[in-house]
Amino acid sequence: MELDWISYMTMEGLDLLTKLFVFTVGLGALAIVILFVIDVAQTQDAVRRNYPVIGRFRHIFTTLGEFFRQYFFAMDREEMPFNRAQRDWVYKSSAGSDNTVAFGSTHNLTEAGSPVFVNCPFPTLESDGAPTPRVVVGEYTPNPYEFASLINISGMSYGAISDPAVRALSKGAGMAGCWLNTGEGGLAPQHLEGGADIVLQIGTAKYGVRTLDGRLDDGKLREVGAIPQVKMIELKMSQGAKPGKGGLLPGVKVTPEIAKIRGIPAYQDSVSPNRHPEIDNVQQMLDVIGHIRAVSGKPTGFKSVVGAYGWLEQMCEEVNLRGVESAPDFITIDSGDGGTGAAPMALMDHVGLPIREALPLVADVLTRYGLRERIKLFASGKLVTPSEVAWAYCAGADSVVSARGFMFALGCIQALKCNKNTCPTGITTHNPRLQRGLDPTDKAVRVMQYVEKMRKDVGIIAHSCGVPHARALKRYHCRMVQPSGRSVPLDELHPPVQPGSAQTVAA
Repeated sequence: MELDWISYMTMEGLDLLTKLFVFTVGLGALAIVILFVIDVAQTQDAVRRNYPVIGRFRHIFTTLGEFFRQYFFAMDREEMPFNRAQRDWVYKSSAGSDNTVAFGSTHNLTEAGSPVFVNCPFPTLESDGAPTPRVVVGEYTPNPYEFASLINISGMSYGAISDPAVRALSKGAGMAGCWLNTGEGGLAPQHLEGGADIVLQIGTAKYGVRTLDGRLDDGKLREVGAIPQVKMIELKMSQGAKPGKGGLLPGVKVTPEIAKIRGIPAYQDSVSPNRHPEIDNVQQMLDVIGHIRAVSGKPTGFKSVVGAYGWLEQMCEEVNLRGVESAPDFITIDSGDGGTGAAPMALMDHVGLPIREALPLVADVLTRYGLRERIKLFASGKLVTPSEVAWAYCAGADSVVSARGFMFALGCIQALKCNKNTCPTGITTHNPRLQRGLDPTDKAVRVMQYVEKMRKDVGIIAHSCGVPHARALKRYHCRMVQPSGRSVPLDELHPPVQPGSAQTVAA
């Protein structure tokens, strides 16, 4: 009797599974028929019209291709914009893991554009190394800013990145002793909560310090300048992802909180002008910088991608005419090879000089006009590993800032979805479900460890070159590999100039 019952239940179960299978197959067949009719009837996509249903797989494989390449097909040094070796170095460093390698470098040592550091036969002993000297910015302001950090967090707006991401960066920067740039989206409470030094960025839309019609609001600027944590103000003239085009924050990311911080309507696309309407020449730029500095009381400089550079010489001539106190306190040089923001491919791929060319160029212009000590230089653009940061110090930087390096430290997997609201790691999305994966407490520690590992490894390069710290690196400590495979000294590619060698207006 018991066997009969078991047999009965087995037969019933099999019958149910058979019916479920038939139903599923039937449903699938119906879906295929519906998709077939839709594809044949539509006229927008020729592939789907000629190859109904099957043609849809082309779009699926195209979308999945970038992920398959990352995990299965690309070699360690092949991917763009950042290859696996670069990302792994950041991942392991931020996790506090061993990031040494064995059996030789996977880097092509004869690849054009690669830096080669000139090691000294008698390297600096670790016991003889010196602490990194502090840099003073804005000696003509009421509140000069002093810092020592070799790498700092570049501008990423709250809105473009998520609440937990900003909180993690703020706390991590506070723990590491580096600064955090707000990006053009304005100062949010999340920026302040970690106790980090803050650089307020003012973009072309003046978010956070704007009037209703988009002009600079001196009252709001004065309030922000009075916050002790705000150490410097950066006027964004242009950025690497899209020089000549304003920022865009899709309406889906403009939550009521972000709209309040920025001073704009909620859930509407936030589009910035492609330049500051009130700045049309270097004289007006210096006027605006001087005004912001006077109202805020904080060191003020600007961020720009370099293409044409005659305007930099005009700026230096005007500064020497007005007096050195009128100079920008710093210049952040962004690279033309793009950033995280949504941008036209034509701009991201082909407009603006890369940092490898722009940084030494700007340093030389400032030196020729006798302004190199007055105006501090910060380098930005794909500088995420120690060799890249050390190169920047050889080329003339006073400090390095990075956005994408710190995104990797937060767990970014280079899914290339920064311009969507679907970031799988919770960094650039406002979807609460996706944000759950980003724990600010854990990620803050990773931010701190990334900074500390960067300081250590850049210091190792400096000691290998025979100098006591990274800020003592000079152009003659670095060679650049040429297309022939031969390396050429950096100071041969960019010969040092004599201070004050330019014929200035003042002279």
